[in-house]
Amino acid sequence: MQNMMELLSSYPRARPPLTAEHERIFAAEYRLNREGAGAVEGLAQRVEAWMHRRVAAGAGKSPTLELGAGTLNHLRYEPSVSDYDVVEPFTELFSGSPLRQRIRQVYASQSEIALRPTYQRIISIAVLEHMTDLPRELARAGLLLKPEGLFQAGIPSEGGFLWWLGWRCTTGVSYWLRNRLDYGVVMRHEHANSASEILTLIRHLFREVTVARFPLPHQHLSLYAYIEARIPERIKCEQLLNTRAK
Repeated sequence: MQNMMELLSSYPRARPPLTAEHERIFAAEYRLNREGAGAVEGLAQRVEAWMHRRVAAGAGKSPTLELGAGTLNHLRYEPSVSDYDVVEPFTELFSGSPLRQRIRQVYASQSEIALRPTYQRIISIAVLEHMTDLPRELARAGLLLKPEGLFQAGIPSEGGFLWWLGWRCTTGVSYWLRNRLDYGVVMRHEHANSASEILTLIRHLFREVTVARFPLPHQHLSLYAYIEARIPERIKCEQLLNTRAK
Protein backbone atom coordinates (compact mmCIF):
# COMPACT_ATOMS: atom_id res chain seq x y z
CA MET A 1 0.00 0.00 0.00
CA GLN A 2 2.91 2.33 0.78
CA ASN A 3 4.26 1.76 -2.73
CA MET A 4 0.89 2.68 -4.18
CA MET A 5 0.71 5.81 -2.06
CA GLU A 6 4.19 6.81 -3.20
CA LEU A 7 3.24 6.22 -6.82
CA LEU A 8 0.03 8.24 -6.54
CA SER A 9 1.84 11.07 -4.78
CA SER A 10 4.22 11.39 -7.75
CA TYR A 11 1.36 12.81 -9.86
CA PRO A 12 0.75 15.11 -11.58
CA ARG A 13 4.13 14.99 -13.26
CA ALA A 14 6.01 17.77 -15.03
CA ARG A 15 7.49 17.10 -18.44
CA PRO A 16 11.19 17.80 -18.98
CA PRO A 17 11.23 20.76 -21.38
CA LEU A 18 12.13 20.51 -25.04
CA THR A 19 14.92 22.63 -26.40
CA ALA A 20 13.93 25.46 -28.75
CA GLU A 21 15.17 23.38 -31.70
CA HIS A 22 13.11 20.35 -30.66
CA GLU A 23 10.04 22.51 -30.02
CA ARG A 24 10.22 24.12 -33.45
CA ILE A 25 9.87 20.80 -35.30
CA PHE A 26 7.75 18.97 -32.74
CA ALA A 27 4.35 19.12 -34.50
CA ALA A 28 5.72 18.17 -37.91
CA GLU A 29 7.72 15.27 -36.46
CA TYR A 30 4.73 14.05 -34.46
CA ARG A 31 2.56 13.92 -37.57
CA LEU A 32 5.28 12.15 -39.55
CA ASN A 33 5.65 9.59 -36.78
CA ARG A 34 1.92 8.93 -36.44
CA GLU A 35 1.31 8.69 -40.18
CA GLY A 36 4.37 6.55 -40.84
CA ALA A 37 5.49 8.89 -43.60
CA GLY A 38 9.20 8.00 -43.42
CA ALA A 39 10.75 4.61 -44.20
CA VAL A 40 11.72 3.90 -40.58
CA GLU A 41 8.48 5.38 -39.27
CA GLY A 42 6.52 3.21 -41.69
CA LEU A 43 8.30 0.13 -40.35
CA ALA A 44 7.57 1.24 -36.80
CA GLN A 45 3.90 1.64 -37.70
CA ARG A 46 3.78 -1.91 -39.06
CA VAL A 47 5.20 -3.28 -35.82
CA GLU A 48 2.90 -1.03 -33.78
CA ALA A 49 -0.04 -2.48 -35.71
CA TRP A 50 0.06 -5.40 -33.26
CA MET A 51 -1.45 -3.10 -30.62
CA HIS A 52 -4.14 -1.85 -33.00
CA ARG A 53 -5.13 -5.38 -33.98
CA ARG A 54 -5.35 -6.53 -30.36
CA VAL A 55 -7.53 -3.55 -29.42
CA ALA A 56 -9.68 -3.99 -32.55
CA ALA A 57 -10.51 -7.51 -31.40
CA GLY A 58 -12.94 -5.86 -28.99
CA ALA A 59 -14.71 -3.98 -31.80
CA GLY A 60 -18.48 -4.20 -31.98
CA LYS A 61 -19.04 -3.04 -28.43
CA SER A 62 -20.79 0.33 -28.58
CA PRO A 63 -20.63 3.06 -27.61
CA THR A 64 -16.81 3.34 -27.71
CA LEU A 65 -14.52 6.11 -26.44
CA GLU A 66 -10.92 6.40 -27.66
CA LEU A 67 -8.50 8.32 -25.46
CA GLY A 68 -5.89 10.30 -27.41
CA ALA A 69 -7.15 9.55 -30.92
CA GLY A 70 -4.37 11.55 -32.60
CA THR A 71 -4.66 11.35 -36.38
CA LEU A 72 -7.56 8.84 -36.08
CA ASN A 73 -5.18 6.17 -37.37
CA HIS A 74 -6.84 3.44 -35.28
CA LEU A 75 -10.18 3.79 -37.05
CA ARG A 76 -9.03 1.92 -40.13
CA TYR A 77 -8.71 -1.17 -37.93
CA GLU A 78 -12.38 -0.92 -36.98
CA PRO A 79 -14.26 -0.27 -40.23
CA SER A 80 -17.70 -1.16 -38.87
CA VAL A 81 -17.60 0.39 -35.39
CA SER A 82 -20.50 2.73 -34.52
CA ASP A 83 -21.14 5.38 -31.83
CA TYR A 84 -17.45 6.26 -31.67
CA ASP A 85 -16.32 9.22 -29.55
CA VAL A 86 -12.76 10.48 -29.12
CA VAL A 87 -10.74 12.53 -26.65
CA GLU A 88 -8.12 14.56 -28.51
CA PRO A 89 -7.12 18.13 -27.62
CA PHE A 90 -5.02 18.66 -30.77
CA THR A 91 -7.74 18.75 -33.41
CA GLU A 92 -5.24 19.89 -36.04
CA LEU A 93 -3.93 16.32 -36.07
CA PHE A 94 -7.10 15.06 -37.78
CA SER A 95 -8.51 18.23 -39.37
CA GLY A 96 -9.27 17.45 -42.98
CA SER A 97 -9.16 13.70 -42.43
CA PRO A 98 -11.96 11.78 -44.20
CA LEU A 99 -12.19 9.63 -41.06
CA ARG A 100 -13.57 12.61 -39.12
CA GLN A 101 -17.07 11.89 -40.43
CA ARG A 102 -17.09 8.60 -38.56
CA ILE A 103 -16.64 10.33 -35.19
CA ARG A 104 -19.79 11.02 -33.22
CA GLN A 105 -18.29 13.42 -30.67
CA VAL A 106 -14.87 15.01 -30.08
CA TYR A 107 -13.77 16.04 -26.57
CA ALA A 108 -10.69 18.00 -25.61
CA SER A 109 -10.46 16.07 -22.33
CA GLN A 110 -12.36 13.45 -20.34
CA SER A 111 -13.44 16.17 -17.92
CA GLU A 112 -15.88 17.40 -20.59
CA ILE A 113 -17.83 14.13 -20.39
CA ALA A 114 -20.54 13.78 -17.76
CA LEU A 115 -19.22 11.37 -15.11
CA ARG A 116 -21.64 8.46 -15.38
CA PRO A 117 -21.44 4.95 -16.88
CA THR A 118 -21.70 5.75 -20.58
CA TYR A 119 -19.35 3.55 -22.60
CA GLN A 120 -19.32 -0.15 -23.27
CA ARG A 121 -15.70 0.15 -24.31
CA ILE A 122 -12.88 2.63 -23.65
CA ILE A 123 -9.66 2.22 -25.61
CA SER A 124 -6.25 3.81 -26.04
CA ILE A 125 -3.25 3.00 -28.21
CA ALA A 126 0.18 4.39 -27.31
CA VAL A 127 -1.39 7.10 -25.14
CA LEU A 128 -1.26 6.18 -21.44
CA GLU A 129 2.51 6.58 -21.28
CA HIS A 130 2.06 10.27 -22.22
CA MET A 131 -0.45 11.26 -19.51
CA THR A 132 1.02 13.51 -16.81
CA ASP A 133 -1.87 12.80 -14.42
CA LEU A 134 -2.46 9.16 -15.29
CA PRO A 135 -4.27 8.13 -12.06
CA ARG A 136 -6.90 10.80 -12.62
CA GLU A 137 -7.42 9.81 -16.26
CA LEU A 138 -7.74 6.11 -15.40
CA ALA A 139 -10.14 6.84 -12.57
CA ARG A 140 -12.38 8.90 -14.86
CA ALA A 141 -12.27 6.12 -17.46
CA GLY A 142 -13.32 3.63 -14.79
CA LEU A 143 -16.33 5.75 -13.88
CA LEU A 144 -17.29 6.31 -17.53
CA LEU A 145 -17.24 2.58 -18.23
CA LYS A 146 -20.43 0.56 -17.91
CA PRO A 147 -20.29 -2.22 -15.28
CA GLU A 148 -19.95 -4.92 -17.94
CA GLY A 149 -17.68 -2.76 -20.10
CA LEU A 150 -14.14 -3.30 -21.33
CA PHE A 151 -11.06 -1.07 -21.00
CA GLN A 152 -8.36 -1.83 -23.58
CA ALA A 153 -4.93 -0.27 -23.93
CA GLY A 154 -1.86 -0.81 -26.04
CA ILE A 155 1.34 0.65 -24.58
CA PRO A 156 5.06 0.55 -25.38
CA SER A 157 7.19 -1.45 -22.97
CA GLU A 158 8.70 1.76 -21.59
CA GLY A 159 11.33 0.88 -19.01
CA GLY A 160 12.21 -2.40 -20.73
CA PHE A 161 15.52 -3.13 -22.47
CA LEU A 162 14.17 -4.15 -25.91
CA TRP A 163 11.98 -1.05 -26.13
CA TRP A 164 14.93 1.20 -25.21
CA LEU A 165 17.16 -0.51 -27.76
CA GLY A 166 14.43 -0.51 -30.40
CA TRP A 167 13.69 3.21 -30.49
CA ARG A 168 17.35 4.20 -30.23
CA CYS A 169 18.29 2.06 -33.24
CA THR A 170 15.30 2.99 -35.45
CA THR A 171 13.28 6.13 -34.81
CA GLY A 172 16.14 7.72 -32.88
CA VAL A 173 18.57 7.29 -35.79
CA SER A 174 16.01 8.49 -38.36
CA TYR A 175 15.23 11.58 -36.27
CA TRP A 176 18.93 12.41 -35.90
CA LEU A 177 19.58 12.03 -39.64
CA ARG A 178 16.75 14.44 -40.45
CA ASN A 179 17.39 17.00 -37.73
CA ARG A 180 20.82 16.36 -36.16
CA LEU A 181 19.08 16.37 -32.79
CA ASP A 182 18.84 13.84 -29.95
CA TYR A 183 15.52 11.95 -30.05
CA GLY A 184 16.03 11.01 -26.40
CA VAL A 185 15.04 14.57 -25.48
CA VAL A 186 11.66 13.98 -27.13
CA MET A 187 11.19 10.59 -25.49
CA ARG A 188 11.90 11.95 -22.02
CA HIS A 189 9.51 14.84 -22.67
CA GLU A 190 6.74 12.62 -24.03
CA HIS A 191 6.82 9.46 -21.91
CA ALA A 192 5.74 10.41 -18.41
CA ASN A 193 4.94 6.84 -17.30
CA SER A 194 6.68 3.48 -17.51
CA ALA A 195 4.85 0.30 -18.48
CA SER A 196 5.13 -1.06 -14.94
CA GLU A 197 3.62 2.12 -13.47
CA ILE A 198 0.73 1.97 -15.92
CA LEU A 199 0.01 -1.66 -15.06
CA THR A 200 0.24 -1.00 -11.33
CA LEU A 201 -2.34 1.79 -11.55
CA ILE A 202 -4.72 -0.19 -13.76
CA ARG A 203 -4.56 -3.17 -11.41
CA HIS A 204 -5.35 -0.82 -8.54
CA LEU A 205 -8.46 0.57 -10.23
CA PHE A 206 -9.83 -2.53 -12.02
CA ARG A 207 -10.68 -5.90 -10.55
CA GLU A 208 -9.78 -8.08 -13.56
CA VAL A 209 -6.67 -7.29 -15.61
CA THR A 210 -4.93 -9.41 -18.25
CA VAL A 211 -1.72 -8.58 -20.13
CA ALA A 212 -0.15 -9.84 -23.37
CA ARG A 213 3.25 -8.80 -24.72
CA PHE A 214 4.93 -8.64 -28.13
CA PRO A 215 7.12 -10.20 -29.41
CA LEU A 216 8.04 -12.18 -26.26
CA PRO A 217 6.14 -12.48 -22.95
CA HIS A 218 8.61 -10.58 -20.77
CA GLN A 219 8.82 -6.86 -20.06
CA HIS A 220 12.49 -6.58 -21.07
CA LEU A 221 12.03 -8.74 -24.20
CA SER A 222 8.91 -7.00 -25.47
CA LEU A 223 8.27 -3.88 -27.53
CA TYR A 224 4.60 -3.51 -26.67
CA ALA A 225 2.02 -4.69 -24.16
CA TYR A 226 -1.73 -5.11 -24.55
CA ILE A 227 -3.93 -4.67 -21.49
CA GLU A 228 -7.56 -5.65 -20.92
CA ALA A 229 -9.29 -4.48 -17.77
CA ARG A 230 -12.79 -5.19 -16.51
CA ILE A 231 -14.94 -4.39 -13.47
CA PRO A 232 -13.77 -0.93 -12.42
CA GLU A 233 -13.39 -0.41 -8.69
CA ARG A 234 -15.81 2.50 -8.58
CA ILE A 235 -15.22 3.41 -4.95
CA LYS A 236 -11.46 3.60 -5.50
CA CYS A 237 -12.00 5.66 -8.66
CA GLU A 238 -14.29 8.08 -6.84
CA GLN A 239 -11.94 8.37 -3.85
CA LEU A 240 -8.99 9.04 -6.11
CA LEU A 241 -10.81 11.78 -8.00
CA ASN A 242 -12.02 13.37 -4.77
CA THR A 243 -8.48 13.32 -3.37
CA ARG A 244 -7.08 14.86 -6.56
CA ALA A 245 -9.75 17.58 -6.47
CA LYS A 246 -8.68 18.60 -2.95
